[in-house]
Amino acid sequence: MSAESKSIAAQAELHHQYFLGLQLMVAVEESRQAVFDWMFRLFRRQHEEKFLSSFGKLGLTGLPHAVACAKYHVLSNSMGGVAVEYMEETDTKAWVRFRYPRWMYAGPAICGIPVEASRGFLHGWYAQNGVSLGDPRLGFVCVSEDVTGQFGLCGYFKQYDHDLAESERLIFAPDERPPPYDPAAQPAPPAADWSEARLAKANRNYAVEYIRNGVRALSEVIGPARTLELCQRAARLTGLQQYPAMAAAVGGVDGGPADAGQFLAAMMGGMGDA
Repeated sequence: MSAESKSIAAQAELHHQYFLGLQLMVAVEESRQAVFDWMFRLFRRQHEEKFLSSFGKLGLTGLPHAVACAKYHVLSNSMGGVAVEYMEETDTKAWVRFRYPRWMYAGPAICGIPVEASRGFLHGWYAQNGVSLGDPRLGFVCVSEDVTGQFGLCGYFKQYDHDLAESERLIFAPDERPPPYDPAAQPAPPAADWSEARLAKANRNYAVEYIRNGVRALSEVIGPARTLELCQRAARLTGLQQYPAMAAAVGGVDGGPADAGQFLAAMMGGMGDA
């Protein structure tokens, strides 16, 4: 792996860990309603920025809406290192199943994040797909969630034979189970458009976008001053905790000012700022 690739991977991991730490800090110090509102705003913002604009890049244009949505979540998440399985029943019903370990709640963080985080992102993104596609009959049925002790986030996009009310765009059906998974049917991004280098940067950007949009969304919920307080503390703690891993990843060593400068230059190179 080249020095640049190592720096890009280190930045992806740093931003991932920062997001985990910030989630835990908000979960501990703010209300469960604040967690829901934060995740709702974060994922709605991500949805509005990324969903439709990525269809062509991922080769989804022209597909039936339920199929396209399921494939979108498989492909877009895979670029962030998130394992998601795809199961298509019909043109109007297609499943997604996120596998452990969950990126969103990596490590023991999954034990400290309340269910309101899950409900926030389901309402913020999954329930909005049909609206963004101009398809009032498209909804999402959630059969399992991550932090509830079920078998992980799983559900299906379904195109109904009638227009859906807002409350019907996301429903829960915990007694349903997904069909068998066929690895041969798993979608992949267009190979000609997605080189290894581009995928590495997409993996980094996946984590960076959660911080960029997450900080803004959090400030809309708890205010700029409180957001700054939590984000600064979470960033400092994350940096202190993650420094040994970052240094090992980019060849940094403990030493004097010159060593510190070389470490920072290597890390900033992972963001294209060297």
